[in-house]
Amino acid sequence: MDAADIVASVLVLGIIVVSLLSNVVVLICFMYSPEIRKQVPGLFILNLTFCNLLLSVSNMPLTLIGLITTGHPGGSGFCQIVGFLDTFLTTNSMLTMAALSIDRWVAVVFPLSYHSRIRHRDAVIALGYTWIHSLCFSTVATCRSWVGYNHLYASCTLCSVRAKGAGTQFIIFTVVLHSLTFLLTLIVLCVTYLKVLKVARFHCKRIDVITMQTLVLLVDIHPSVRQKCLDEQKQRRQRATKKISTFIGTFVVCFTPYVITRIVELVTPGPINPHWGVLSKCLAYSKAASDPFVYSLLRHQYRKTCSLLANKVLKRSTFNSSSLRIENNARRSDNSSNAPNDVQPPTEKPLGQ
Repeated sequence: MDAADIVASVLVLGIIVVSLLSNVVVLICFMYSPEIRKQVPGLFILNLTFCNLLLSVSNMPLTLIGLITTGHPGGSGFCQIVGFLDTFLTTNSMLTMAALSIDRWVAVVFPLSYHSRIRHRDAVIALGYTWIHSLCFSTVATCRSWVGYNHLYASCTLCSVRAKGAGTQFIIFTVVLHSLTFLLTLIVLCVTYLKVLKVARFHCKRIDVITMQTLVLLVDIHPSVRQKCLDEQKQRRQRATKKISTFIGTFVVCFTPYVITRIVELVTPGPINPHWGVLSKCLAYSKAASDPFVYSLLRHQYRKTCSLLANKVLKRSTFNSSSLRIENNARRSDNSSNAPNDVQPPTEKPLGQ
């Protein structure tokens, strides 16, 4: 185990911890807040959280074990099950992100008819498609015995070594898989979020025009107030751009190296550096740790729910400690009041004895 493997092991361990904690917090917020459960995007976020949690407890630990032991973790049958989950969960999470982007596009472009266009039934149908889509590819790969331990990624996933006999079939399967998952999701994200950004900038321009007309009419306004209004205009434009860049940028940064490595692995006869393969897999895993912050925890409703839960826990702990202190003080006072009664006076002996 060299220095690169140690760094990769620490990285995977950190991703596991962050992913578990953040996704559990999202799940608790969903269960606690009825306001979040009423909203249609909550179903997509719940499905995404489920995929991230299952990936964190099944695939990531085996990758960590593979890096530490530099060998095959578990038996062949167990590794095939984990490889099935790797293909299924990754595909499911990508398609769920595409569904979330479509939901946001409808909400921004058609705000008045959003509730009639996107209902809980529509969300369930979309999630049903993501599950069927993911199950088809993962089932085909497992039934064809194309999943196993891949030393390039130190994980149980699609393995070109096990598919040597398939040849062209495995190449076509891999290209179609990534085209209908990664590429399809990337196109949907770019189209929908760029349209959302266009609408957001249009509204920002309208607000800016109204603000400038107001500033022109207010002749006696203080220069500091005028400057503050102009700064708010700039921040408003930048905020929309940052959000869209975060949605698309995290997807591209986390999944593109892994998908490109997969395609290069098919067409390159020579070996690929295993350190690069592990790094690309870690980047793909890091998406499960960043999704709770990108889609949930930085939003107002989730922050509000987290603060309510934190206040509730702190108040309960404060109440328990204060009640325990009062109970201890009461016991001490009872003991001090009963102490003289417990001491019996000495009995006087008769004089004759």
